[in-house]
Amino acid sequence: MKYSETLLDHFKKPRNQGVIKDADAVGEVGNIKCGDIMKIYIKVDKDKEVIKDVKFETLGCAAAIAASSALTELAKGKTFDQALAITKDDVVAHLGGDVPAVKYHCSILAEEGLQSAITNYKNKEK
Repeated sequence: MKYSETLLDHFKKPRNQGVIKDADAVGEVGNIKCGDIMKIYIKVDKDKEVIKDVKFETLGCAAAIAASSALTELAKGKTFDQALAITKDDVVAHLGGDVPAVKYHCSILAEEGLQSAITNYKNKEK
């Protein structure tokens, strides 16, 4: 299996990896078949509904860690509407556009993890 240099860079030097201790919300998703689990933490500017900070914890393969890292770069500083518009294809493009087909589900998990965190935030604010 061949990974792009960009994907490998995100795997070897993940961006925004870790926990936000006072996170406003957390999204957790997983894939039973492969065992990948992602937690996406967000800190929100409540007045503007802008993601001020985003971090991740991922238990999974190189592609899952890289997808989580790429997602955080794409989501940071975005409004909820902009963040919710981030797709699995955006994550793949951010990783150099060359993710092996059998690892494409990792970008789907990243997209779903961010959506889960935003949904969690909105449910708390109701």
